[in-house]
Amino acid sequence: MRAPADSIDPARMRNLVLLPLVAALMATPALASEKEGKKPETAQGQYVDLATVAMPIVFQGRLINYIFVSVRLNLRNNADAMAMRSKEPYFRDALVRAAHRTPFIRQDDFTRVDERMLSSTMIAEAGRIVGAGVVTSVAVTNQTAQKRVGLPKPPGKT
Repeated sequence: MRAPADSIDPARMRNLVLLPLVAALMATPALASEKEGKKPETAQGQYVDLATVAMPIVFQGRLINYIFVSVRLNLRNNADAMAMRSKEPYFRDALVRAAHRTPFIRQDDFTRVDERMLSSTMIAEAGRIVGAGVVTSVAVTNQTAQKRVGLPKPPGKT
């Protein structure tokens, strides 16, 4: 027996409400970087972009947040970019493992990762994966916090 034409299935209604919300959330990082006037750092030469990964933020032994990070590995000019792109899963895995060993937290902001720490760690990990000097620099092109409210106050902030 069919439902009356004027009633809407609850699952369909949920989808009608959630789809625009998801689209708005996905656009938020792009809008935020436009507001700040910042453009993601891009490489002039060859590079490998890693798929977005979740970095844990651990404070006083507790997981308090995740930061979704997009990373670009800039390569030396004579590197085989296609071969390096085939190593992307290995780079991403090394980044996630390193972040879980020692989270890239900033002591002043639990909604962002420590980009310098991430960069130096990723260059060392990339050296182990493809050899020293192939990856010349690392750029965090985007980072979005899972939570922005309800976080503990960073030490030294009032």
